[in-house]
Amino acid sequence: MSYHIRVRVGAVIIDNNKILLTEFNDAIRGIVYDLPAGGTEPNESIVEAVKREAKEEACIDVEVGPLAFVYEYAPHLNSEKYGDTHTLVMMFDCTLKNGSIPKLPLRPDPNQTGVKWFPIAEIENIQLYANIGKEIKDYTFNKRNIELLEEHKLTELQLK
Repeated sequence: MSYHIRVRVGAVIIDNNKILLTEFNDAIRGIVYDLPAGGTEPNESIVEAVKREAKEEACIDVEVGPLAFVYEYAPHLNSEKYGDTHTLVMMFDCTLKNGSIPKLPLRPDPNQTGVKWFPIAEIENIQLYANIGKEIKDYTFNKRNIELLEEHKLTELQLK
């Protein structure tokens, strides 16, 4: 079964006024940064996908917190600059678990070249895949989290 909107998730990890970003060597744009993120897989919850992507792209274990922000890429509204897949990205406020030290994985994504901490104050000057540096900076100072409601964690209404 295919869907007309691809679901991606990622981790916003901020520590000591720095944000963790993954580095890629893009064939067209050169060095570009992104949050640790990627597409969900079949039979995987959103939270499981965030944890997996953080592990795959930065070798870290994270605690997944509330939703930080949502980003939509609609190809027909963007001259298909990033391809023709309509994508909804949900970014979650995450924290590193004790002992997790970010590093480049042994088998990174084909164009991934690094994992780096950047000062939040510089985020607007960094080439990100999606030009959301201002929004990330604003988020760090004005958090407005939204809780993710997961059906399997809701209690059933017991009628008597």
